[in-house]
Amino acid sequence: MNSGRTIFAQLMDRLPLVEFRRCVDRYGGDYKVQSFSCLDQFLCLAFAQLTYRESLRDIETCLRAHQRQLYHMGFRGGVSRNNLANANLQRDWRIYADFAQILIRTARELYQHEAFGVELDETVYAFDSTTVDLCLTLFPWAQFRRRKSAVKLHTLLDLRGNIPTAVYVAGGQVNDVKLLDQLVLEAGAFYLLDRGYIDYRRLYLITQALAFFVTRAEHNTRYRRCAWRGVDRSTGLRSDQTIRLTGPQSSRRYPAPLRRIHYFDAEKDLRLVFLTNNFQLQALTIAELYRERWQVELFFRWIKQHLRIRAFYGTSPNAVKTQVWVAISVYVLVAILKKQLQLDLSLYKILQILSVTIFEKSPISLAFLQYNDRISEPDACIQLDLFNI
Repeated sequence: MNSGRTIFAQLMDRLPLVEFRRCVDRYGGDYKVQSFSCLDQFLCLAFAQLTYRESLRDIETCLRAHQRQLYHMGFRGGVSRNNLANANLQRDWRIYADFAQILIRTARELYQHEAFGVELDETVYAFDSTTVDLCLTLFPWAQFRRRKSAVKLHTLLDLRGNIPTAVYVAGGQVNDVKLLDQLVLEAGAFYLLDRGYIDYRRLYLITQALAFFVTRAEHNTRYRRCAWRGVDRSTGLRSDQTIRLTGPQSSRRYPAPLRRIHYFDAEKDLRLVFLTNNFQLQALTIAELYRERWQVELFFRWIKQHLRIRAFYGTSPNAVKTQVWVAISVYVLVAILKKQLQLDLSLYKILQILSVTIFEKSPISLAFLQYNDRISEPDACIQLDLFNI
């Protein structure tokens, strides 16, 4: 069925194009467009992500080298630097943000029963941000410090499958805690936050939404102990208390009781104090939950290393957000491919294989069947004995 079709075309076949066209129509993306459609733009940027292209000229050169195959890969418009630059500047980035959400919903359905280190039925999210440094001259709209620009990617990561469910792109000058206002809170879900997101008024909104949070307590937190529970100190736990905030501002902003858990990490010789509004889970489970927040840090490191978000193809806010959302779409699409083909490979290895087989004409599953993840042990009988020479 896939005979004569490139790996890239077979991968793009997994995109719900009907939904993509609805996103385009919603924002008038192809209004008065003659030759280079939003789909052409998406395919170009997806190709750039999959093959690690560094610039618009790089994208143009590589695609034009395969001019005869472009039509069969889904391209209908002329691929050029000018077309792609103008599209990145003018086409509404929300087209690709909405389309990424459609892919995210598909991926979450596939990974909904995935284990993530803690036995818990509820959905668990980790929310954090990473900073991408930029040139102040080229990106003045994202000025971060006096001589520096930066954008922050605030990401809500579903720990089942490490699927980014929401990404907010903001200038580096925007305070992290303000992005909590953008979250659509899910009742019964857990939100893992670091201390940079502590704002008791906003944390109380999470409680009112019938959701749960786990965060690190600030060192100067003023509180009154109301009750306590016994703990097994051999597990690292030191205390499990019910408290009420007593600070003049904090007590007004968070009038409900909180749970304060003191944990000692013997491996790192580190004392950790957690605050949560959940009183049902075991104290050790709360500590283990917060440890899983590290997955979002690994996610940021992964996308910076393997996706093109450290160097942007355009300097406008629209171009930056478009590139980020296409990168997220490619990440999620590869995660979907992994689950649908039941591949026992990491996303990194899948991306590496795709990058070198993108123009091959064979069933996409064969590209991964030939991969051997195990390094064969050398035969001992053919090894030289250095001491008998």
